[in-house]
Amino acid sequence: MSLVELIAQADERGLAASGLACLDRCVPLLGGDDEVLRPLWASLADTGDWETGLKAVRDRLAGSADAAEDEAAALARRMLDAAPAARDADGVRGWADACSVASLQIHRLLDPGSDDAPLDACREGRTEGVPPLVAAELRRQVTVLEVLAGHGTAGLRRALEVSVEGRRVLRAVVSRRARGTR
Repeated sequence: MSLVELIAQADERGLAASGLACLDRCVPLLGGDDEVLRPLWASLADTGDWETGLKAVRDRLAGSADAAEDEAAALARRMLDAAPAARDADGVRGWADACSVASLQIHRLLDPGSDDAPLDACREGRTEGVPPLVAAELRRQVTVLEVLAGHGTAGLRRALEVSVEGRRVLRAVVSRRARGTR
């Protein structure tokens, strides 16, 4: 099943986790540490207070990137800023879809071998010629949605593990990029 189809079929928790996982993998661009999104992950596990957790995350990451942030960081910032205060299906569906596109775009911007292949095509399952960093992010997005669809709340741990792995990869890419520009 394509990423677009998985997002269309996901429930409210799966959508929120999908958007959150995309943001989680891109949080190094905002200067966030590995724990900054924990309150939101916890709210998904126990139907906790998403709105309070979101406010806490926004407060912690406010001003964590300078005004002249690059395009990748700006996309990550928009993911965070666009997160809906209410975790209802209608609100999180649009956010999850936008986060999917933004995260793939971020990975394409950071992939040195990247081309301008349309992201819509790879989200629909046409992945021929997709750069490696983008292909890996696409696999992570699909895995998160499949795990949550198949296991519900019990799949959150695996979704978080997938996000942690992706965050480490992106952090390494950002670090290499920073070293190369000095």
